[in-house]
Amino acid sequence: MKKRRNKKALDLKGMSVTIQPQVKKMGQDTANRNEARKSTSKSTKQRKPLSPPKRPSKARGTDAMSGVCKICGSNSWDTDSVRGETLCADCGYVAAENMIDPGAEWVNHSDGADRSRVGAPSSLTLHDKGLSTEISRADLTSGGAARYGMTGRNLREWRRRQRIDQRSKTRDSRSRNLTQAMQFIRDRGDLPKQIEQEAASLYRHSVEKGLVTGRSIRGVSAACVYIAARQAKIPRRIEVIAEAFDMISEVEQKELKRTIRLVARTMNTHHITGPEEYFEKFHSDLGLPPYVLGQTRDIWDSVKEDLSWQGKKPSGIAGCMLYKASQDSTSPRTQSEVCKVSGISEVTLRGLLKILNQMLLQQNV
Repeated sequence: MKKRRNKKALDLKGMSVTIQPQVKKMGQDTANRNEARKSTSKSTKQRKPLSPPKRPSKARGTDAMSGVCKICGSNSWDTDSVRGETLCADCGYVAAENMIDPGAEWVNHSDGADRSRVGAPSSLTLHDKGLSTEISRADLTSGGAARYGMTGRNLREWRRRQRIDQRSKTRDSRSRNLTQAMQFIRDRGDLPKQIEQEAASLYRHSVEKGLVTGRSIRGVSAACVYIAARQAKIPRRIEVIAEAFDMISEVEQKELKRTIRLVARTMNTHHITGPEEYFEKFHSDLGLPPYVLGQTRDIWDSVKEDLSWQGKKPSGIAGCMLYKASQDSTSPRTQSEVCKVSGISEVTLRGLLKILNQMLLQQNV
């Protein structure tokens, strides 16, 4: 037993003698490698400064050419991402055309250089300018539930979430006010998209000025629609605006006229409407041929400097001139049809027509 123990002790001593240099060598090699890494990292930091990664909109592009040009032998290529062409930078040889861009379609609705964006552009005709998400009601119908594989229990749960989401967005009175007003402007204004934005902007400024307090949301939104159309030189008659916004009674129309004057005075949006701004609208409503509009403009150019028109209704003057031009054409219109479009009586139309005939007679003499 003693001999075996002594033999094991000798073996361990021999192993310790042989292992110790190897451990020292391994430690020295590790230290050398760490120093080498530190030195290489310092050198790379000095040679190649860190640069932020490019955004996806900057990095995307069409496929580029490789190799030399067949014409001049140059290897410098230019890529036209609009036309999808790759051409030689020296001789202009088109090496590839109609290339397909596999990248995402980035769109920028502002004037910035970066074309990356998320979501649709903001709109003034929405109470939150379209910046918040929405749970669509169309996805929560029975057909939508079947399409997405939702059970009846899941459908009821999502409808409850949709109601909570809608109430959370219109919790304060200002949001509820804007929601109702923007709905009126979009559905009943009958304006182009750009003019809708102007009407919505006018209403928002009216809310900030306190003009909506004590007045109906329907009346102020109708006044903003009328003023925006007048500023864009596509005016609408007050009677037409009042009918579109269900303000049919005489009291409501008087209130609308007062609101229009108040908003125009506060917002400094005064604009004098002329008869020529009604020509296209009335011409379209009457369904007259295109050349009748040109004859109407010629009549107005010949008599617009006469002071006899002072104090007359611009829409009535426009209706009178369209009636005169239609009578001289192959598509005449009756006085009742013209009066219905222009919003005047037949007696007023005949009186304006008498003044117009006298002006034209004096010019011919």
